[in-house]
Amino acid sequence: MATTHGKVRGAVGDGVQVFKGLRYGADTGPLRFMPPRPPKPWTGVADALAYGAACPQGKGEAGEALSEDCLFLNVWTPAPLTRKGLADGKKRPVMFYIHGGAYNTGSGASPWYDGTKLAKRGDVVVVTVNHRLNAFGYLYLSRLFDDPSVADSGNVGQLDLVLALQWVRDNIAAFGGDPGNVMLFGQSGGGAKIATLMAMPAAKGLFHRAATMSGQQVTAAGPFNATKRAKGFIDKLGIKDLAALRALPADQFLAGLKAVDPIAGSGGVYMGPVLDERTLTRHPFFPDATPLSLSVPMMCGNTHDETRGFVGFDKSLMAMTWEQVVAKLPAQFNARIDIDPATVVAAYREIYPNYTPSDVYFAASTAGRSWKAAIIQAEERAKAGAPAWVYQLDWRSPKDGGIWGAPHTLDIPLVFGNLDAPGVITGAGPEASAMHERVADAFIAFARTGNPNCAAIPKWEPYTLPRRQTLVFDNATRQEDDPRGAERRLFNKVPVTQFGT
Repeated sequence: MATTHGKVRGAVGDGVQVFKGLRYGADTGPLRFMPPRPPKPWTGVADALAYGAACPQGKGEAGEALSEDCLFLNVWTPAPLTRKGLADGKKRPVMFYIHGGAYNTGSGASPWYDGTKLAKRGDVVVVTVNHRLNAFGYLYLSRLFDDPSVADSGNVGQLDLVLALQWVRDNIAAFGGDPGNVMLFGQSGGGAKIATLMAMPAAKGLFHRAATMSGQQVTAAGPFNATKRAKGFIDKLGIKDLAALRALPADQFLAGLKAVDPIAGSGGVYMGPVLDERTLTRHPFFPDATPLSLSVPMMCGNTHDETRGFVGFDKSLMAMTWEQVVAKLPAQFNARIDIDPATVVAAYREIYPNYTPSDVYFAASTAGRSWKAAIIQAEERAKAGAPAWVYQLDWRSPKDGGIWGAPHTLDIPLVFGNLDAPGVITGAGPEASAMHERVADAFIAFARTGNPNCAAIPKWEPYTLPRRQTLVFDNATRQEDDPRGAERRLFNKVPVTQFGT
């Protein structure tokens, strides 16, 4: 298979052709804090049989290499293999997945993201990607060092994604994909990266649909707070000199992330996109939905019980008292929502009189921690006359008798269909298989046409005000107007502060 940089050799999978570890950018080690560059062309045939390295982080996937040489992507295509290559005259939608892990961890190599089943089911080309993360991708040094080489340092991780999308534009037709029909979809931090790309002029025209799954980016970090974080990072390392900072081995460099975040006053120092007036000249969804991407159809979804996925399946939390809920909620809100927790608990007890203390804890922390930002994205699109299709996953995982509800990450296997991948909690029973078919078919329809309506789901209308139409994915999938409206109104009394801002 010929690409713009050289020939590659993939493998025949289960009804698809699989290319892993395709290089889309040069080694970023010599380019630390600098925008990515395309790779140098190679001669001969490069093997694309194993995943490439991920960006250095605390711990990658089992057996995964970690390196600053991490600009690799992976392709699954159902295009048949012929003597002339893969192109069979068909232009398949491209589903380009951006992994989660905030902006700190993760890679496109997780077995959860294997594109085989999705590519076969939808006759689509699936792409996953690695890029720079944490301080390698988002350490904003422009105000600390008067050096033009670090002018873009706060957003080079985003610029890596732009380079990957340029690779797709230039090469995906050879893999049976349509470069004029590229859908971005991503969960958690992946969704946040997509929302950020929607506000980046460099990304305009490189994607044509966008779906955020439990991942929002209403506002980016401002330059002053980002500078305070960068200073805390380098002070933790005890380094003052830019050259020394560049020369520091990757594992030692990561130690700077252990600095206490100077804005939050707790936890490790935050890294994420920065309003640097170069790569990013406005916030993605403040003061409105970025006009740059209003022509791009959008899906925006969340799971009903997001924060049940953040507690490590600790069953002791199912026996909380009301007093414990009041004490624990502020830490979950984590300065995103500044509201009296006793007032919140009292309101939830009135809205849901049958909820246990633990039910209230998870419901309120979900609404205050991430759901509110998703509502902002949907409402701003609606106000701009370019509404999003909004979904809410209510279907409960069967794990431990269903006590974990629909937690953060549950929608990933329901899209990809990897119900038997390690750590997946959907189970592989008839209900899970049916939910996968509904969710995946809606995503595939959205990739193909920019509209998720299909035979697998009831009629789904875009989100408009004041109705707030939302598709509720469940055993009885249905459209509802303003689900959890009482919760939404409760948290409307306080502004949301996106962590990192």
